[in-house]
Amino acid sequence: MPRELSVLGILIPTILPVFFASLLLQGALDWVLSHAGVYRRLWHPALARLCLLVCIFGGLTAWLYR
Repeated sequence: MPRELSVLGILIPTILPVFFASLLLQGALDWVLSHAGVYRRLWHPALARLCLLVCIFGGLTAWLYR
């Protein structure tokens, strides 16, 4: 995988679209978990959301750079 992508002549790091994809996945998973009532059972819901984002981003990055 290239380290940089050319978008309209602008070089952006490959990890930036992966970060935005992980934000979208986290948003969708957050919606599902909040409607299921999972966050009411957690001690710190914001911390759980951040950990979820870090795990998704780390998983996508590891999959991309394997």
